[in-house]
Amino acid sequence: MIAYERGNIVLVSFVFSDESGAKRRPALIISSDAYHRARQDVIVSAITSNTRRRLFGDYIIADWKGAGLLYPSVATGILRTIKETMIARRLGSMTEPDLEAIDRGLRRALRL
Repeated sequence: MIAYERGNIVLVSFVFSDESGAKRRPALIISSDAYHRARQDVIVSAITSNTRRRLFGDYIIADWKGAGLLYPSVATGILRTIKETMIARRLGSMTEPDLEAIDRGLRRALRL
């Protein structure tokens, strides 16, 4: 099994929040490496290329090309816990400045 790390951009099947269907889309792994050693799950943030619609907890990825994405994208405040086996493949990795900005947004969104 491939070991995934915090900050990896991966391709997953994301179930819609109303459970009406699913769409294969990129996601950012936000769970820690210690979490991954203890579980077979990862916590991900959905990524969308719809940069016009930003909501609280969303972050426009500055270096989207460097992260392995095809289009300007937003890491959303939509979080899911998924099994590692649900990951189709690794697309790239988030740059450290972008990951730090996402961390700040998550702390605000989750009031941590």
